[in-house]
Parts: sequence; C-alpha cells; structure tokens
Amino acid sequence: MAPTTSTRAIVISGPSGAGKSTILKRLFEEYPDRFGFSVSHTTRNPRGGEKDGIEYHFVTKEQFNDLVERKGFVEHATFGSNSYGTSIAAIEEIEKKGRTCILDIEMEGVKQVANHPTFPRPRFLFLSPPSMDILEKRLRGRATDKEADILKRLNQAKVEMEFAKSPEAPHDKIVVNDDLDKAYQEAKAFIVGEDA
Repeated sequence: MAPTTSTRAIVISGPSGAGKSTILKRLFEEYPDRFGFSVSHTTRNPRGGEKDGIEYHFVTKEQFNDLVERKGFVEHATFGSNSYGTSIAAIEEIEKKGRTCILDIEMEGVKQVANHPTFPRPRFLFLSPPSMDILEKRLRGRATDKEADILKRLNQAKVEMEFAKSPEAPHDKIVVNDDLDKAYQEAKAFIVGEDA
C-alpha cells in the first residue's frame, strides 16, 4: 500500500557533495508521480536550448524586483549580476497537480523560507556528510572542480553544518549520509513514510 501523502512542501538542504542530487534522483524514480521541483525565476539570459517555463522563468530585473516587493518569493538570492528565486506561484503550480513540491536550496534560502510571513511552513530536511574529511574526499573525487572552488565549497559546508546544529536552524530532521542506502531510507521515511 502506498503511503499517504501531504502536499506540504519539503525543503532539502545540505552542503555540495552531501548526496542531495543522488537521493532526490532515486526518490523521483521510485515515486514518479508524487513529487515536483518548482521552476525558479531568474534574471539571467537563457543558455543554449533553455526554454522559458521549463528550466527557468526568465524575467527582467524589474519583474523580479516587483515579485520581491510583493513577497511573491519564498526565497531569492543574487549571485554575481543575476538574481534567482523560488516563487510561491511555482510551488502552488506543483501542489495543484496533487504533488509535493521539493525545494533543493542553500542555507540563506532555508532561512528565508522558514521566516516567510505568509507561506505555510514546509518540512525541512538537512543532509549532512559524515565528516569534513569525507566530504573533502567526495568533492576531490569528482575531479570536476578547481582547487579554489573545492576550498570555497568546503568553507561553505562548514558554515552550513554549524548552522544545521544551531538552535536557529528550522530542520525537522538531519540525515547523515555515511551509507547511501541507509541515508536514502532515512530521507524517504521522512519525505513519504512513517515520519511524514
């Protein structure tokens, strides 16, 4: 029998290299009709082949700032000269289909979602690596990042892991990914199973 579901959004966060993408990919494969990712808004230009409303909602800076003013985003941030945000409308679009919206966002976004004045509080899951040493091995094992990027990710991971353990953190559950199958089962139990 399939577990009962709530369409209350779920926020998943954790440092780069903690295994979020791997766990979410497995979850979406096991439950193909249960979940959805919201399509973010961005002020950056589309890159080769990207379509408006598929990869992103491509908007002008004015449109983006207007949504910020109207509290239309549950979280938003600016990186370089481009802004990105998760709109309440995009989350509601997923919920209208009877699916649970999953938000894979970083720490500052987590704080914004947790403190949004009108958006119903989602459930928060933090995926943690077992240690900084193991995280460093994972990041170096990818062999895709420059040394400076690896060090930046490790510094950010330290900040995120300290935040996750702090009293201000909104996390309902912390899953330590020291064994992928075990971590997946724990995350799944929180998202769809007995903890839901």
